[in-house]
Amino acid sequence: MKTCDTVLVNATIIDKTGVQILNQAIAIAAGKIVWLGQTRELPDAFLKDPGVVIEECEGRLVTPGLIDCHTHLVYAGNRADEFMRRLQGESYSDIARAGGGIISTVTKTRKASEEQLFEESLPRLEAMCAQGVTTVEIKSGYGLDLVNELKMLRVARRLGEKTGVRVKTTFLGAHAIPPEFKGNTPGYVDYVCDKMLPAVAEAQLADAVDVFCETIAFNLAETEQIYDKAITLGLPIKCHAEQLSAFGAARLACNKGALSCDHLEYLTAEGAQAMANKGSVAVLLPGAFYFLREKTPPPVQLLRDYGVGIAIATDCNPGSSPTTSLLLMLNMACQFFSMTVPEVLSAVTYQAARALGLADEIGQIAVGFKADLNLWSIQDSAVLCYYFGQPLPHGTMINGNWV
Repeated sequence: MKTCDTVLVNATIIDKTGVQILNQAIAIAAGKIVWLGQTRELPDAFLKDPGVVIEECEGRLVTPGLIDCHTHLVYAGNRADEFMRRLQGESYSDIARAGGGIISTVTKTRKASEEQLFEESLPRLEAMCAQGVTTVEIKSGYGLDLVNELKMLRVARRLGEKTGVRVKTTFLGAHAIPPEFKGNTPGYVDYVCDKMLPAVAEAQLADAVDVFCETIAFNLAETEQIYDKAITLGLPIKCHAEQLSAFGAARLACNKGALSCDHLEYLTAEGAQAMANKGSVAVLLPGAFYFLREKTPPPVQLLRDYGVGIAIATDCNPGSSPTTSLLLMLNMACQFFSMTVPEVLSAVTYQAARALGLADEIGQIAVGFKADLNLWSIQDSAVLCYYFGQPLPHGTMINGNWV
């Protein structure tokens, strides 16, 4: 009787905290890891299994498939003009208040057909795949009406089907106030709650609901209204929190059971305590910190002190983080946020899986977990964080199959 399909031997792996372990063997069957341990202790039954493929790793690094747990990669056009304006001294908030920012991308995304949106977004996901990403979260939020938000979510699901990457979709209808509701934020929030969320839930197109809770977006009461509706519909919640100010969004989101709070440059001790109490993950976004020339980094030591798990993501989007390189984010998190190599490796595997509610399926090399793996051309995990802007040769496995 066949008990496994593939066995990787003499591999260097990382545990869920990002620490290296040498001379490991990984046995895989039916898309899952069925045995893990020292190569010298591998049961003979696996080696003698008829048809099993033995892969000699020669000490090379094997990591879980990388997880990009915060992206906005489905959108039309770009915002290079705003990049030039910021170089001339305008701030992100100034541009947003003047009708640019998110709304400029909304205009382009609404005009794009579903097929055009798919074709523009596919290369971004393929670029992520080429760097070892096997799971990605994709938010909506550039439609801001029912038709276009559904369009974005359908495109996100199609991208996963096309590439084989595991795609988790997040409804972010509360990303900004659309032009047709200008000056009537309460009316738009009612529209989100009464029309958009029920339709999205009925279509089963979203795995979670996010809100941009900030001075230039939605206030605490409006955010709470949206969360309460999402919860009644059985949808987990997330939050764009404390990016531009200490607004209290993290505490609110965690009190509602948020999977994650993201950005967090202005997180307070009170917010960190709330995150620790509820087990919410801090998703840090060094690409946006870099691209917007922010001066206040997220309080990593505060998060450590309170025992809050830290994930890292690209925040791939046209306005504040136009990148698809999760490997570059590893380097930036070390350089800008003073995170350690084990911390950032855990941040794009185990902690990122927690941020998506998938910690019992992916993000670890452990028995019973899906065999989403990367076999890198290197032996030292620090090399993944050391290089920036340089691709590293690797093989990627999703559900036990090399892709």
